[in-house]
Amino acid sequence: MTSVIPARYAVRAPPNAISENELLASLPLTARALWVPHLELVDLEQGQLLHESEGRVPYAYFPITAIVAKLYLLKSGASAQSALIGKEGMVGFPLVLGGESTPSRAVVLISGEAWRVKADFIKHEVRALMPIMHLMLRFTQALITQMAQTAVCNRHHSVDQQLCRWLLLSLDRLQGNELVMTHELIANMLGVRREGVTAAAGKLHRAGLIDCGRAHITVLNRAGLEKRTCECYQVVQKEYDRLLPDRTAI
Repeated sequence: MTSVIPARYAVRAPPNAISENELLASLPLTARALWVPHLELVDLEQGQLLHESEGRVPYAYFPITAIVAKLYLLKSGASAQSALIGKEGMVGFPLVLGGESTPSRAVVLISGEAWRVKADFIKHEVRALMPIMHLMLRFTQALITQMAQTAVCNRHHSVDQQLCRWLLLSLDRLQGNELVMTHELIANMLGVRREGVTAAAGKLHRAGLIDCGRAHITVLNRAGLEKRTCECYQVVQKEYDRLLPDRTAI
């Protein structure tokens, strides 16, 4: 993950397809018609680097089935995830805030599809239309909450609790209950040793909450995970629910 891998261009967005991303679906109706010609459907592959730390953010991505992680990389080579972004939001929030770049990198965690739009278009729309600015800023506030709560969780809670939180956040951004993910990659996301993740996953497996295969984790009992996780998951979800529109009303 040392260079930006270009996303594979697929097709222009059909008029009604942007509802697959919840943030795009929340755009005012007049704005959706303007956005559709500028959106491209792209395939994102696991490990793909969407933008580097301190580098220019060339595109905004609105995931559909993909999940993207915001990662902070230390000089030692160690890394830790600060946030997950999926179908509820957008990758590229510096474009909304006007900072142009960020100290974190955006890496595809789970392969899938996303809508992509050029940075200049996003910046123009945010400046020109106040309802779009308010929507994007509310999402950014929810994302900042997730990042801050992740830092607190990593400092004060057990690996078991962190893993439950991470699994639940991932499930919220997927259409099914299966994650294609190795223990080593999860450890990199959490900033812990792989052995710690393996031990925590083993406990969840023995409790009948998950099933672990080679590079696969299937969640069998979501309610059980919610009981075992720390309060950090609910804090994050409450903020997303408070700040972002109700998808059932769209």
